[in-house]
Amino acid sequence: MSINVLAICGSLRAKSTNRGLVRYAMAHCPEGMKIHLADLMEVPFYNADLGAKPPAVETLLQQMAEADAILLACPEYNYSLAPALKNALDWASREPDNHLLSGKPVAIMGSAAGMGSSRAQYHLRQVCVYLNLHPLNQPEVFANAFSGAFDTDGDLTDEKIQANVRKLLAALLAWQQRLCAGKG
Repeated sequence: MSINVLAICGSLRAKSTNRGLVRYAMAHCPEGMKIHLADLMEVPFYNADLGAKPPAVETLLQQMAEADAILLACPEYNYSLAPALKNALDWASREPDNHLLSGKPVAIMGSAAGMGSSRAQYHLRQVCVYLNLHPLNQPEVFANAFSGAFDTDGDLTDEKIQANVRKLLAALLAWQQRLCAGKG
């Protein structure tokens, strides 16, 4: 049996290093896991006045409903998480009883300058608490976007970080199985 993981990348840029982390994860996920990337390009900012949900939001919410686990690629903007990532979580959290997110396992990774999105990831973990998501504590994946770990297309080339991403995915698979076993 394979678990369905929805990857949500907080960067909208095609050549972003966070998208590079997701591309690497999709290509190197462990047996028993499939990763799909959510497209946030057309998702508007959450606004309760909109009434009907736009098609891009409906697609995102359907992907979240079908996901057994979530993989978040968290860039760091001004020491915090990117608006596109927070917005996706905000849309999902407005569903009745937060049923799309509550209780789901989540893994977090990220790339940014300096400390590799560590500050943003800690803010994201606070959001996860409120949403009742169950983030992995370890391994942590912080990649410095400007250290030569990525090529000019944003693809991950650093073997150490690649190994950390594979460890994160293996831990997410085990975490999802452990949480599901606890439900039965």
